[in-house]
Amino acid sequence: MTESIIGRNLLAGPENDPAGDAGHGEHPPRVGFFTDTSVCIGCKACEVACKEWNAIPEDGIELSGMSYDNTQGLGASSWRHVAFIEQSKPVGHAHADVDHSDVDVLALAAQGSGTPPEEAAVTPTTPPEAGSEERGELRWLMSSDVCKHCTHAACLDVCPTGSLFRTEFGTVVVQEDICNGCGYCVPACPYGVIEQRPDDGRAFKCTMCYDRLGAGQEPACAKACPTESIQFGPLDELRERAEARVAQLHEAGVGDARLYGHDPEDGVGGDGAFFLLLDEPEVYGLPPDPVVTTRDLPDMWRHAGAAALTLLGGLAAVFAAHGRNDALKWRIRR
Repeated sequence: MTESIIGRNLLAGPENDPAGDAGHGEHPPRVGFFTDTSVCIGCKACEVACKEWNAIPEDGIELSGMSYDNTQGLGASSWRHVAFIEQSKPVGHAHADVDHSDVDVLALAAQGSGTPPEEAAVTPTTPPEAGSEERGELRWLMSSDVCKHCTHAACLDVCPTGSLFRTEFGTVVVQEDICNGCGYCVPACPYGVIEQRPDDGRAFKCTMCYDRLGAGQEPACAKACPTESIQFGPLDELRERAEARVAQLHEAGVGDARLYGHDPEDGVGGDGAFFLLLDEPEVYGLPPDPVVTTRDLPDMWRHAGAAALTLLGGLAAVFAAHGRNDALKWRIRR
């Protein structure tokens, strides 16, 4: 039974209780991920922890040639993906290319070794001027992407077997033993997250470690994150924490900081996994204005029904006119 035929039949718009609307009576608060990309160091500990806990097969260890990112994107065997994005732009006042050419490193080393500074060979250098081509300005944007566990999950709504279901925590999970490999969920996802494995055709994606949640534990990726870039907890609390973090970054001069996927008024009713970004969503490979692909289904069915009624009315009129003509011809023959 899909989410769309339970409860209030909602396919789009704000939804305060997706778990309750999916048929769960008493249930815990909705949980989710808040990923603060401003403190992500690209260590990929989340990717490794996800694969280890969920026994996900390896999906290639060859160098991709795309920066330091060998995963390249989310997929059936990559439920977490750390993106590396190189830009010629500093992060607010935190310049990554601060020049230290005026520092006498040999003298410092000599001091550390006990050698008198005057005996150390020092080559004076002149620091390049600010803004010159010699200085350059560079920053890395690193972000750990994951399934968004949408409030209105199109993948769930189109699943014909019930393989995809809404849990009591408000998350969306695939039951691999029920998936028949139809692939309907793949084009339905507005983020391009879910994917089929080529060997058997079944679909896989992040489950937010549903088994760990049931045991009162946090997901493996959040547990392994050394900088707390990935934060897990009740979704309402995470949204408040994220707003405070954005305000803190703006005050520090990082004007590009913004939240993505946190708004219940957006095209998917808000995400269960949302992000703090330091640039436009497109830079991170995210759609700027995602919309659940099943949003317009009610209108489409209404229009299809109206068209069918119009067609039936036209056919009835034709048969009625044909019947009158036959009756008239019969009278003329008499």
